[in-house]
Amino acid sequence: MRYVAAYLLAVLGGKENPTTGDLEKILSSVGVEVDAERVKKVVGELNGKNVEELIAEGREKLSSMPVGGGAAAAAAAPAAAAPAAAAEEKKEEKKKEESESEDDDMGFGLFE
Repeated sequence: MRYVAAYLLAVLGGKENPTTGDLEKILSSVGVEVDAERVKKVVGELNGKNVEELIAEGREKLSSMPVGGGAAAAAAAPAAAAPAAAAEEKKEEKKKEESESEDDDMGFGLFE
């Protein structure tokens, strides 16, 4: 991601086709160790392409992906019974908390 971000920063800075040197300069300015192979790959893949068009294509692809909303509907039915079970669990937790706090001080206070 950092290499793509550096490429996009270079494009925003006015470079139509940033070079590996441009990306290395951007990344080193913020203290990132540069992997030359990754920089070459990013520049090779994106060189000569319009960044705005690539982003638009990516948005179209993401919008066609299912987001998994069906599972939430299936989980809603059992969730109706959950409040009663949750109330019972809270009562049990309170009882445990009370008994634990009594055990901690063993019936007397340290500074009393």
